[in-house]
Amino acid sequence: MRSTARILGLGIELLVLWLSSALALLVLDSILDGVDLDSLTVGGQATTLPAALVVALVFGVLNALLWPAIVRTIAWVGPVVLFGLVFASGGALLLLALWLVPIATVHDTVDVFIMAALLSLFTSIVGGAIASRSDTSYRLMQVRRQRFRRRNLAEVHREPGLLCLQIDGLGHEVLRRAIADGVTPTIAKLVRETHRLTPWHTDWSSQTGASQLGILHGSNHNVPAFRWYDKTTGTIAVFSDPRSNEEREIERADIPGLLATDGASRGNLFTGGADDNVLVVSRMRGARLGGGAGYSSYFLDPSNALRTVVRMVAEIQRELRQSWRQRRRDIRPRVPRGGVYPFVRAFTTVVAGDVTVAAVVRDLINGRSVIYADLIGYDEVSHHSGISRPETLAVLTKIDETVRLLLAAVEQADREYNVVLLSDHGQSQGATFRQRHGESLRQLVHRLAGDPSPSADASGTSQADAEGRLYATASIGSSTTEEPVEKGSRPVVLGSGNLGLVSFPTIPGRADVTAIESSFPGLLDALRTHPGIGFLLVARRDGGSVVLGADGTVDVATGDVTGVDPLAGFGADALDKIRRTDTFDNVADIMVGGAYWPETDEIAAFEEQVGSHGGMGGPQSTPFLLHPITLPDPPDPLHGAEAVHRVLVGWRDLRQVRAHGDVVTAAADTADTQRPDSHVG
Repeated sequence: MRSTARILGLGIELLVLWLSSALALLVLDSILDGVDLDSLTVGGQATTLPAALVVALVFGVLNALLWPAIVRTIAWVGPVVLFGLVFASGGALLLLALWLVPIATVHDTVDVFIMAALLSLFTSIVGGAIASRSDTSYRLMQVRRQRFRRRNLAEVHREPGLLCLQIDGLGHEVLRRAIADGVTPTIAKLVRETHRLTPWHTDWSSQTGASQLGILHGSNHNVPAFRWYDKTTGTIAVFSDPRSNEEREIERADIPGLLATDGASRGNLFTGGADDNVLVVSRMRGARLGGGAGYSSYFLDPSNALRTVVRMVAEIQRELRQSWRQRRRDIRPRVPRGGVYPFVRAFTTVVAGDVTVAAVVRDLINGRSVIYADLIGYDEVSHHSGISRPETLAVLTKIDETVRLLLAAVEQADREYNVVLLSDHGQSQGATFRQRHGESLRQLVHRLAGDPSPSADASGTSQADAEGRLYATASIGSSTTEEPVEKGSRPVVLGSGNLGLVSFPTIPGRADVTAIESSFPGLLDALRTHPGIGFLLVARRDGGSVVLGADGTVDVATGDVTGVDPLAGFGADALDKIRRTDTFDNVADIMVGGAYWPETDEIAAFEEQVGSHGGMGGPQSTPFLLHPITLPDPPDPLHGAEAVHRVLVGWRDLRQVRAHGDVVTAAADTADTQRPDSHVG
């Protein structure tokens, strides 16, 4: 009975779409001069309705039969270029339909392509109207269609799958406030009814590259920052380079990834060991940029491209309006939001989101065992607007709606899923280092090092370093390679949020305090007392390391403090984070911890970003983990991305499923099963 109802419902949807497409053709025929539908006399009246019905039917059939093959043929290009080819292909299909059924006269081929684009857009709008006019319902309608094509998998998948949704850059405290203020009603419902919200603590490098490498591949050892200078090769490794990301994966090939068995990676920096990847940066290189990047399936529905373009245009105008309002009201801190940024924002909040969500929906319908998807829109907007300003929270509300859609898709799926939400880091806010002190960290170091002509700042301080920019860059086929290295004896200075890295190419190995003072007298004292710098990590000549502050030091090995503790405001785990980074082979000669002001909860980023992350200080180091209360609780406190990996692997490998509302688990040793009444940690 249920199957019959589904078939009937699908038939009604298709009938309405066909009739509405014919109506749209009639309207377009009257507007566009380049195409004339033939008229037929019916009951003494001339009408073009029969021609419109036939063309709409043939065009729809051609789309259904040929569109998948067309998309797979052109999918070798990046998704941005693919948009243009999608429009061209739609026009070509309409031309083919008019050739197969010669009941129209074409005067202008351009009008045929315009008609095809508008017809597909109208079909998309009607599809949404059929599904109660909501974007969520429209996509659920697509879910039902996909599910209809699938056989029943309930008997095949006896164990629950694991769906991990990462909300990039969303801090634990920001989420708590958003829940209280009604910004995220879907997530709030989960917390109050079925899930438990807890914080976790990042490593010193609080950025997506380090966190995802640890979460997905089980190790982020030797990852000191978003970018770092490798003295052995004389190059700069950076997570915006697909080749560098692939190398990081190869280095961890002996560790089974979180997604290694029947897994899917969606919108991430890394594969997690998955063979099925969509918009994964480590796979956006060479021939794999196209079909191998996995996004081509999104375009199998031609209306998707048109819906996405319309939403992109709306997002661009929204950014321009919000940026103008921020300048007019003189809201500070703020950074420039012009150039290509409006397009990057549209890519991250619309294109990347749409492609990722469509892939996850398909995974759910196919019964994939474990899925990890990154929703990057909040992080990108936070960098430029602030971590909890109205326009940023509006993006967070949209992500909450996406979560609602995916939860509804889980209900439609034949397989049961444990749905986990988490973030990879938080963000801290404040005026940038350059805004506060009139020069960048790079310019400061070069000046203090005696450079008679400090160059214009380039590496390590651009707002282009946000994750969204690297996704957009890689997606158009312009993958970033190693960054340029300073010529001669100049120090290499890089920034990752409020974490700075200073390396001296002319000093072999890791430079210690004595070697630095010998080559650049006074540099360390000037940096440690600078008001925009909180502390320095430097090696000692005796083989140990020391943290230098303006009025005190900390011995890294023993924790002994002399004078005023420079780490006092950075959290109880600050020294442990520094100790771990100090063991890395590629730790910089000087690791610079940017200043943190607890009274305002602000930092001064070495990049031109209002909201930033990458170091320590403020909420950037405390992301969240939201999991079903039926799963074992993670350790409390939960420190480091590698620990999160172990928790997720334990949840993935649960082998005994829910029975009568209870859970018996084969991984009970991963956590204490006793839970307080409150689900909010």
